[in-house]
Amino acid sequence: MPLRRRRDAFDHPDWLFELKYDGFRALAVVQPGRAQLISRNGHPFASYADLASAVATDLKVNDKTVLDGEIVCLDRRGRPQFKDLLLRRGQPCFFAFDLLMINGKDQRNDRLIDRKQELRRLLARVPETSLLKYAAQVDGSGTALFEHVCRLDLEGIVAKQKSAPYISSREETTWMKILNPNYSQREGREELFERDRHKEPVAGWHSCTLAAQGATNLKD
Repeated sequence: MPLRRRRDAFDHPDWLFELKYDGFRALAVVQPGRAQLISRNGHPFASYADLASAVATDLKVNDKTVLDGEIVCLDRRGRPQFKDLLLRRGQPCFFAFDLLMINGKDQRNDRLIDRKQELRRLLARVPETSLLKYAAQVDGSGTALFEHVCRLDLEGIVAKQKSAPYISSREETTWMKILNPNYSQREGREELFERDRHKEPVAGWHSCTLAAQGATNLKD
């Protein structure tokens, strides 16, 4: 589900707000005993195979389960560090913020708030030390969260309509990113991508159908 850009934060009871994690957007496609992390343009994140293996170990499922989230490296204060992630010099983890499928059942037409509730129940069973983590949300109060994020020098927030289904159309999306204009890690970002461009496919928006319906490219 793509993100549109919005300049100003806002408050509304029909919306929830999450931290915008500075990392690589990915789908975690999990089956019993195995998992794969897939980039937004449908390519496997081969260099994060160990993270995928950890997800498969900690998340016990009976059938195909698909999570939408972000691969992130955190510093000692728990703040995302994109440079550490890109240069492979930190311990990556996966923050899941949506649930597209659970045990073979497609969830994409359910309300976001229901998908989040089911996701939280699912992840409550993983160990506290797991590299698979739940991306928490704030209900209705985007302005205060955004101000706090800016004070902490984080990338921004994402606003999501509670009642909306999961869709892949940019024109119809109900997810909006609100970026911190003074975020320090944005400086020099293009140079970092240029250095790492041939190591991992990153750019582009995935087709959620690839994972939720036709992700048959998990290898034994």
